[in-house]
Amino acid sequence: MGGVEQTNESWRILIVEDDERLADLTREYLESNGLTVSLETHGGAAVERIRNEQPDLVVLDLMLPGADGLSICRRVRPYYSGPIIMLTARTDDLDQVLGLEMGADDYIGKPVQPRVLLARIRAMLRRVENTPMAAEENSGEEPVRLQFNDLVVDRSMREAWLNEQSIDLTSAEFDLLWLLASNAGRVLSREEIFTALRGIEYDGQDRSIDVRVSRIRPKIGDDPIHPRRIKTVRSKGYLFVKEA
Repeated sequence: MGGVEQTNESWRILIVEDDERLADLTREYLESNGLTVSLETHGGAAVERIRNEQPDLVVLDLMLPGADGLSICRRVRPYYSGPIIMLTARTDDLDQVLGLEMGADDYIGKPVQPRVLLARIRAMLRRVENTPMAAEENSGEEPVRLQFNDLVVDRSMREAWLNEQSIDLTSAEFDLLWLLASNAGRVLSREEIFTALRGIEYDGQDRSIDVRVSRIRPKIGDDPIHPRRIKTVRSKGYLFVKEA
């Protein structure tokens, strides 16, 4: 459908990066590929800009003047549900895990190739935008709403409810919850999950899936210590239990 390309051209990206030369080069490349890009170089101003402008996606550097990327991510999550890609020059797993725990959807190590960043941005935004479209075109073979007792997950609305109360999920957390719930009763390996959600091959080291599962469990009423809804199957992956 032609509407997908029009939507692509209207995607609004906010880059929060204090290296102005790098930010300008990145903006030029992304805009030459059809995206609308704005820049913010100061961490202290980023929170209000994200809150007020509600961009379709935020590219957020970890190290910033005024406020670091982790604190920005934590502060905006209550009122910004769009994807956040965190950039980090560090290779420390702890920073990556902390970023995910603060609500980042993805992270990329610096220096990053602009074409790699563009591919990750497009993949993430298409995943978000294609969900409602898929619901409209659904032939009845694939459900758009799943219910497991007091837990409801709706793909068309990209929302979930527990005991009729809305669950606060990031975009990446919803995608993971839907993937697990729509495969209820089947063990999904980390390789399957990683490839389905990020579109790249699993390197065997990435911990983002485990972090997101640990964040989702308490949100859906699961016991983090002895989970009954999303179970870890040792050496295999994760299992969403139909009747928990």
